[in-house]
Amino acid sequence: MKRNFLTLLDLSRDELFHLLGRSAELKRFQKQGNSFRPLEGKSFALLFEKHSTRTRLSFEVGISQLGGQAVYLSAEQTQLARGEPVKDTARVMGRYLDGIIIRNDRHEVQEEFARFAGVPVINALSSLHHPCQVFADLFTLREAGLELRTMKLAYVGDPNNVFNSWVNAAALTGCELALASPRGFEPDRKVIKLAKQKGALKLTLSHKPREAVKGADVIYTDVWVSMGQEQAAAKKRAAFKGFQVDEKLVRASGKKTLVLHCLPAHRGEEIAEDVLESRAELIFTQAENRLHSQKAILEFVVSGKER
Repeated sequence: MKRNFLTLLDLSRDELFHLLGRSAELKRFQKQGNSFRPLEGKSFALLFEKHSTRTRLSFEVGISQLGGQAVYLSAEQTQLARGEPVKDTARVMGRYLDGIIIRNDRHEVQEEFARFAGVPVINALSSLHHPCQVFADLFTLREAGLELRTMKLAYVGDPNNVFNSWVNAAALTGCELALASPRGFEPDRKVIKLAKQKGALKLTLSHKPREAVKGADVIYTDVWVSMGQEQAAAKKRAAFKGFQVDEKLVRASGKKTLVLHCLPAHRGEEIAEDVLESRAELIFTQAENRLHSQKAILEFVVSGKER
């Protein structure tokens, strides 16, 4: 059976935890220098219309390590840029490839690819979700010793695509999720509604960062100005003043709290320089884990197995 990975809700709870365990196994294989090539003879397209460092590298290297071939396609250099219907491009690519990895703006384009391609489609970022990032985050926190089912994660900043994927993660794992964002920057109600259909969602909303981080095991932040929002940069920076993750805010949690940032970081904006540098080991392990966790996702969607 063909499996897509457009959001974390494409997984059951059991599948999520199975894949987290599999990520740890694949990371151990790699560190031990063992060769494991389940994608031998298989080809994947990386169809990207947005800039990327970690996502592109982790997928290309991961596919290679698993024995497959990665073909990078810049969206503006394809016939999509000249108006070819998405469904036509998807059907052609599906006849050449064993999977398609897409990084773009409009989430509905990925959904159309998934309907017509006939091969697995993986969301490498859309304006609505970033499931590969949050799956790697879950793996990182589990590796750091946290119990995902009972932890509290405070998300401070813009409720963007990464936050939406954290909403899905909270519904699947049962963890407590607290959002602190300025007035006028509210989470997507449709995303919350769909997540609640998947599982009990423990979500609290606040406009006060100190209130959100109280008792948090993890404080998470992302850039205030996402790709494509550059024209609104000045407005957003003004709105998010007071939402920086600095040492004072970290101490307000009242416990030894981990700090994560999905990178790239705008030091001095959403996160203070000293906070990032003092937590650099975990944050860059978080980035490394994109490689290992995405290898687990690739293996899973190609196998088509359900658990």
